[in-house]
Amino acid sequence: MSRILKAAALQMPNQTPYRKNLDRLLAHLERLHDHDIILAPEVSMTDYDYDHLEAAAAFGEEVIAALSERVGSQVVGLTLLTRHTDGRYTNDAVVIHDHRVIHRQSKHKLFLLGEEDRHLAAGPQEGIRLFEAGGLRYGVLICFELRFKELWRQLEGADVILLPSQWGLPRKRHLEILASALAVMNQSYVIVANSAREDMAASSAIYSPSGGVVLDDMQEVIRGEIDRDLLKKIRRYIVMR
Repeated sequence: MSRILKAAALQMPNQTPYRKNLDRLLAHLERLHDHDIILAPEVSMTDYDYDHLEAAAAFGEEVIAALSERVGSQVVGLTLLTRHTDGRYTNDAVVIHDHRVIHRQSKHKLFLLGEEDRHLAAGPQEGIRLFEAGGLRYGVLICFELRFKELWRQLEGADVILLPSQWGLPRKRHLEILASALAVMNQSYVIVANSAREDMAASSAIYSPSGGVVLDDMQEVIRGEIDRDLLKKIRRYIVMR
């Protein structure tokens, strides 16, 4: 088991038709074949296409099939619009590893300013939980959920917290401050993948539990490292109990 893992946060725009977004993601996976963890932004495959929710959800199933075929030892995360049998739609974080979906959770805290609640159903809070892959403990928060400190507590003990986002440009500093604070407070790595659309904050980054950050608004791929020894060192040095 390697001490250092390579991580990548994608800072992608949304394109139409949907297939362009999947092709772009697959191309990134090909180029990042030696990376262990890859995170794409929130709803990066379809955007919040409320006028075509059924089509967006159907395409989400195509995305899962394509990624499940392609993704082996890597951990790949993103969010997809999902249709449920009762007709509800949710925004689901999906994490794929070893050719299958290993974790799925529906967005619990909907962004009222963006009127998400008019189109999507909220997921249960208990869906925000730790899961394991490749010897690491992971957690996921979806965009607006980063603002809620009670959700930080649910992810205590995570080695890596994934944060797929579509965070607006006017609140750019909020994203950066909160993500950095989460990494230090929870003694975890935090990987932020945010939309590169013109009205979005960018700010995709990899934050370390020691306060370090790799951030570059000009790049579509932000690369960093997950150091298992640093996690152990920080937790031994500053005991949170």
